Amino acid sequence: MKKFTLKDIAKHFSVSVSTASKAINDSHEISEELKQRIQHYAKANNYRPNRIALSLLKKNTKTLGVVVPSILNYFFAQVFYGIEKAANARGYNIISCTSDESFVKEQRTLELFSTGTVDGLILSLAEETQSKEDYEHVRNFMSYQIPLVMFDRVCDEIQCDKVVVDDEEAGFNIAEFLFDTGCKKIAIVSSISNSSVGKLRIAGFKKSLAQRGLVYEDKLNVKVGKEDDLQLLLTLLLASKEVDGIIALDEMTAVDVLNICKQKKIKVPEELAIVGFTNGKLSKYVSPSLTMVSQHGKYIGETSANMLIDRIEQVDKELPYTTKLVKTSIIPRESTLPLPE
Repeated sequence: MKKFTLKDIAKHFSVSVSTASKAINDSHEISEELKQRIQHYAKANNYRPNRIALSLLKKNTKTLGVVVPSILNYFFAQVFYGIEKAANARGYNIISCTSDESFVKEQRTLELFSTGTVDGLILSLAEETQSKEDYEHVRNFMSYQIPLVMFDRVCDEIQCDKVVVDDEEAGFNIAEFLFDTGCKKIAIVSSISNSSVGKLRIAGFKKSLAQRGLVYEDKLNVKVGKEDDLQLLLTLLLASKEVDGIIALDEMTAVDVLNICKQKKIKVPEELAIVGFTNGKLSKYVSPSLTMVSQHGKYIGETSANMLIDRIEQVDKELPYTTKLVKTSIIPRESTLPLPE
């Protein structure tokens, strides 16, 4: 069925497209009698305005673009919830896309958003993008003068507003927490080794080791790729019986580590303590429940959206960019021993 357009309305009333548009938009330039006739006819024929054309005319869309690496990750789901809540409160809509950690998909998505469909963009970089260290597509996007806020996974090469988690401090604090509960040898299990946040968390872990006079061992940093068998990697890691603590750098990996340990009849936390990042539903309801680092995803989302809308709506577009640093919290649960009193 052919879409009913503004041209069809104009033709029916033998008026210009401009006159038909003004009548539908209740302009004072059009007589009340003609406005009512045109509006009634448009409604009867289910006329819907072309929002993109209107936005180009008005030079705004009241829409924000959001690109995250994964919507299956509870942290990014919470960030998106915060973005949507803040955007809706300020009269903005959301168009969301996932890069699936793919450089090419992220590149194509930014090309799409650069065509005038959004007033601004909120972006967390894909792991593949950070691994390649190729940000030319982000620079190209910014050349269209569309405001950009990066969160969580950011890069120093791009000058824009940013909201970041203090991941290095988080890595340090969770290592200190495990040592304080009695752990002697701690391993890292990471599926995000190439991302900026993964590197920062490991940097914090190394800092904790150094302060305690301990040597970092690369063999205790288990990097899990998409095609790797986590059960096999964990079997090799735990074969020596020396490791008594594991830091998983994301929630799903922490849950997988716990399940594998249960299959191997390893007592958690008596024989092995497990902690993870992102305080999601899974970590709370598995048994034993998992000690986690909360990154406050909803707050990050709200902050990112408000920062972007402030940038879009401000008169002075040349104000300096700002970076908001968000601190993390440790949520102790059953997968770790209690801290000594």
